[in-house]
Amino acid sequence: MTINQFIRKYRFIKEYSINPEGVMKVSRNPKLVCKDGFTMSVQAGESLYSSPRDVADNYEQAEVGFPSSPEPLITKYAEDWEVEGDDDKRLCDTVYPYVPVELIDEVIHKHGGIDEDAVWDSMTETQRAESGTHTISER
Repeated sequence: MTINQFIRKYRFIKEYSINPEGVMKVSRNPKLVCKDGFTMSVQAGESLYSSPRDVADNYEQAEVGFPSSPEPLITKYAEDWEVEGDDDKRLCDTVYPYVPVELIDEVIHKHGGIDEDAVWDSMTETQRAESGTHTISER
């Protein structure tokens, strides 16, 4: 499963009216869990470090955050400029803006692929109900 497939399958979207003419879409994905236990947040959509910066079916870049262990493949994208080396623990407490999806797919492959059972188990009942293509309108 690629990261774009993961996003399409598991994201949940809420729409908020911000004024009579506008709607803001907030999309979130559950924590991505790999088969070797590695985890990370991967988010894409409006107001996130992704391309496009909208709710879409395919992304070129996505926002990665808070990996469970330092991952050298994405270190150069880390927002925390004070880290030292590819194994600095501070790499687990930062965001990685605009990471190419091909690189995210490489990280997923390196860690054995996505463990969908673990992803599902980590989701709340509300997240499970709202995942996929559902849009929840909040007005």
